[in-house]
Amino acid sequence: MSGTLYLVPNLLGAVPPEAVLPLRTMTAARALSHWIVETPKAARAFLGTLAMPMPIGQLSIVALADASGDAGNAALLAPARNGRDMGLLSDAGCPGVADPGAQVVAAAHRAGIRVVPLVGPSAILLALMASGMNGQQFAFHGYLPQRAQAREAALARLEADSKRHAQAQIFIETPYRNVAMLESIGKVLGAGTRVCVAVDLTLAGESVIVAPAPAWRTRDLAIYARRPAIFVIQA
Repeated sequence: MSGTLYLVPNLLGAVPPEAVLPLRTMTAARALSHWIVETPKAARAFLGTLAMPMPIGQLSIVALADASGDAGNAALLAPARNGRDMGLLSDAGCPGVADPGAQVVAAAHRAGIRVVPLVGPSAILLALMASGMNGQQFAFHGYLPQRAQAREAALARLEADSKRHAQAQIFIETPYRNVAMLESIGKVLGAGTRVCVAVDLTLAGESVIVAPAPAWRTRDLAIYARRPAIFVIQA
């Protein structure tokens, strides 16, 4: 009989796990000795906060990057095929959502391995919840282009799509480019478009601000520099 692949949400930053994660998630994680992770260093740091019954150095922790393609993903799942329960862990948030873990989940389904998603923080959903925007119709776009001209064109497309489909549009940015993103938002988006910027979700410095796009031209954007952020817009 195959083992189970547990999808274990990680914290979104430095916070006690019991402040964010439910008991079921922490209990399930503590029972696992085999892990597939996005980054081993980040995984060890997270597992170290959980009071694991086994020393972290004795856990089997394998990086997603160590395998690719169908054969590689199948190799990652060998312990589960041999009856051992496993955990899949992102660097932050929920496995398979805005991270490469989905390929392992798909491989588990192909192999007939039971997949169990555990409850934990998703910055994308937390931002949408707090935005007051359309939770019935929304789209997530990951990262927008880095170069200013391409980024501004992408923002204009998202605004048009939001108007056309009455959708909330969600995207993320590398923290050190938050200020450039907000400058583009203030420059490109119209007065009728609401913009939500959600930073440091679940952390002590958490902030969720919603304002019309032009209002971001006059705000102190420096306070958003190098902070994990989710952006939600709706026209």
